[in-house]
Amino acid sequence: MKKYFAEFFGTFWLVFGGCGSAIFAAGFPDLGIGFVGVALAFGLTVLTMAYAVGHISGAHFNPAVTIGLWVGGNHTAKEVVPYIISQLIGAILAAACLYLIVTNNSGFESIGGFAANGYGEFSPGGYNIVAAFLAEFLLTMFFLLIILGSIHKNAPKGFAPIAIGLGLTLIHLISIPITNTSVNPARSMSQALFAGGGYLSQVWLFWVAPIAGAVVGGFIYKVLFDKE
Repeated sequence: MKKYFAEFFGTFWLVFGGCGSAIFAAGFPDLGIGFVGVALAFGLTVLTMAYAVGHISGAHFNPAVTIGLWVGGNHTAKEVVPYIISQLIGAILAAACLYLIVTNNSGFESIGGFAANGYGEFSPGGYNIVAAFLAEFLLTMFFLLIILGSIHKNAPKGFAPIAIGLGLTLIHLISIPITNTSVNPARSMSQALFAGGGYLSQVWLFWVAPIAGAVVGGFIYKVLFDKE
């Protein structure tokens, strides 16, 4: 149960910190943190919680990562579903807390996009479904390569959270304008449930593309790189 609680709290922190920064601070009227700040926030959530609970659960905080690590031989099949359930509960509860904060602002009118992911008219830069799928697929694939490489027994010890956190930061720097960056089905699902409408109808892509990318990334690492 400690593993599942660790995944719950880690995913909660990822959504609350990453999406919270996008909702509250990215476009703050006079001094917002912008895309760079949001990208760094997502990276910092993973880095900090990886050090906090990574020794307990492995610090997945992401259904695609859990599946990719299983494909790559770094996670047991029997724990895949419990991990994903824990991640989804943590993400949705974090989104609920963000919703309560947003709606209790004195000037509240609408939650807007609520940091949800989308393509077409819901893409920050107007990118279509093909661009969104390709970006999410490739970025999640490389994310798995980063994760599997940094946690390998021959990698420098103690630095994996830094590599993974900075990797996630880079991923967001690339793709916030494309899809608002997912690479994480739990993060996408939690925000879409509250944003509703078109965001919820498009959330399927942010399950399929990241999981497909994670599977390919896990397979590539296992076949080509993990020889020792």
